[in-house]
Amino acid sequence: MKKTPDEAVANFFEQVCQVVEQVPYGCVITYGQIAMWVGHPRHARQVGYALHATPKNRKLPWHRVVNRLGELSPRHDFTARQRELLKKEGVTFNRNGRINMKEHLIMTL
Repeated sequence: MKKTPDEAVANFFEQVCQVVEQVPYGCVITYGQIAMWVGHPRHARQVGYALHATPKNRKLPWHRVVNRLGELSPRHDFTARQRELLKKEGVTFNRNGRINMKEHLIMTL
């Protein structure tokens, strides 16, 4: 039986959350990687929407998700908090404020 659009979106959102929950302490993952791992490689932006729509009572390590350049969340109210949480986990940043992706990017889950 074919899924309704609402069921498909809910399934996508749940898959995104499951991937993010697996990202280890001290590592980061990109929106694009998550999109590929859930079977929608051209939907990196939708990964961001899914994370934003996640209920606040769900404990997700959202701060470990960054863009492909190692830059933090574009939402200014969360950027400082994201940087603080990543630094507590030992994630390092270069002079331009980007994450050292060679050191912290997770390649497999």
